[in-house]
Amino acid sequence: MNRTVLIVDDEAHIRRLIERALEDLEDEGVELLTADNGEDALNLIVEHRPKVVFLDVMMPRMNGFDVCYRAKHEHGLNDVFIILLATPAP
Repeated sequence: MNRTVLIVDDEAHIRRLIERALEDLEDEGVELLTADNGEDALNLIVEHRPKVVFLDVMMPRMNGFDVCYRAKHEHGLNDVFIILLATPAP
C-alpha cells in the first residue's frame, strides 16, 4: 500500500502548517512530499502516485484544477485522492 502524502501550495507557511498537522504520520511510515507549484506537483503525482494530495487551487505554472484534471484524465490516476484547498475571499 502506498503511504505517501503530497502537500502542494505556493505559500511556504501553508505547506509548513499542513506538514506540522500531519508529521505524526511519519512515525507510522507515511512519507510527506511537498511542492510549491502545479507543474512540480503533477510530476510528483505521476512519479510517486501518492495516496492523498492536498492541492492548492491558485498556484503558479499550473493551477490546482488543471493538475487534478490532468492527473485523473490524462494519466488515469483514479486511485489518488485529491483534496483541493482554497482560501476564502476577504
